[in-house]
Amino acid sequence: MQTLKVSLGLRHIVACCCLSLFCAVCARQTAFAQIEFESEPVNYNTAPTNDPVVRLQKLLDTGDIKLKYDEHYGYLPAVLDALNIPHSSQMLVFSQTSFQLRRIAPSHPRAVYFGDDTYVGWVQDGEVLEMSTVDPQQGAIFYTLDQTEDPQPRFVRDRGQCITCHASSRTQSVPGHLVRSVFPDDNGRPLLGSGTYVTDHRSPFEHRWGGWYVSGTHGEMRHMGNAIARDRRNPEDLDREAAANLTDLSKLVNVKPYLSPHSDLVALMVMEHQSQMHNYITFANYEARSSLHYDGVMNKALDRPEHYQSDTTKRRLDKASEKLVQYLLFAGEFALTSPVRGMSEFAAEFTAQGVRDSKGRSLREFDLTRRLFKYPCSYLIYSDAFRGLPQPIKERVYGRLRELLSENDSSPEFAHLSPADRRAIREILTETHAEFRAVSDQRSG
Repeated sequence: MQTLKVSLGLRHIVACCCLSLFCAVCARQTAFAQIEFESEPVNYNTAPTNDPVVRLQKLLDTGDIKLKYDEHYGYLPAVLDALNIPHSSQMLVFSQTSFQLRRIAPSHPRAVYFGDDTYVGWVQDGEVLEMSTVDPQQGAIFYTLDQTEDPQPRFVRDRGQCITCHASSRTQSVPGHLVRSVFPDDNGRPLLGSGTYVTDHRSPFEHRWGGWYVSGTHGEMRHMGNAIARDRRNPEDLDREAAANLTDLSKLVNVKPYLSPHSDLVALMVMEHQSQMHNYITFANYEARSSLHYDGVMNKALDRPEHYQSDTTKRRLDKASEKLVQYLLFAGEFALTSPVRGMSEFAAEFTAQGVRDSKGRSLREFDLTRRLFKYPCSYLIYSDAFRGLPQPIKERVYGRLRELLSENDSSPEFAHLSPADRRAIREILTETHAEFRAVSDQRSG
């Protein structure tokens, strides 16, 4: 799957009045093409969650932690520290793709920060912090935090507005995340007549980051960032040359009001991968729970054995697992034709968090010359959401991984993995991932 370009007619556009970090404009015609998740077994709106924001709120309620208020940033620095989100992850987006759009412009971009499971959006003089996080079972959950100083700060969960945009074909039909690239005018408004791109690690470089500032070097490759669509009749005619290889954003925008002077290129690339990786994990989770729930109902009605699986359920599990494995192993990743380098400490800080094997290798090591990571298997395989997948999905995923990471596999979708890549990933996972190791031991025993 390559970058998804979505052309939107004006009669279909609705405002997504939520805390969306990446999208405030969506198409009504696609908003409801999604898995049924508001009823059993998912119960998205009513089931209790155990996401990072919920856990932080519990600590606030018991007084075990306090959020320090800053006169300029509000609760932003304290929230980032509490959620272990590095300042170096900062990215600046100037397109009006947030519900606080009236406060966003090329001269006043919104800052986005992220860790492995949580995204935070901050707008200068904004009324709220915008937050999106990942619950291991429910997927993306959206919150706001009022930026007025309060002795008892409280995160408020969105109750349905956000998933108007954030649960569609662009998020694998589940409540999820997306990174959008647009053609912005000089006010930051997306010129929707030319469509938009939803980007991830498979997207061509030239389709990425429209409406975002980008600091870093990328050789001869060109992107849509750092540029304004000056001609409304030909918005695609961006000045990509002037916008390329920028290492100092202060020439374009006043960066003094922000925690960092950068909008790091490597952070942007990691976020693109991570946003859809979360969505594929959630999709596999929902598919398994929904199909097994349906089988449970039918098994009881037809007096079949309790754990009987229908052929339909087996096909759904197989398909969801294969989609997850393909994305996990970076199938279809865009091949870099020039080295890339960010400007902040993000790459070093991100890599330092990696779980390492006895040879010092980690899935968080970057390549940045041919591809994003040195060992193309997503670090989110260690996440709570991945570990929390239903057992029938995990059995299929780990089994398929073991097949693909053998040096004899010749599946065309995974031709990008050399024998050395497969061996390294297999060895790293065997030493650092207990569930993968257990499956490997069972199959070899």
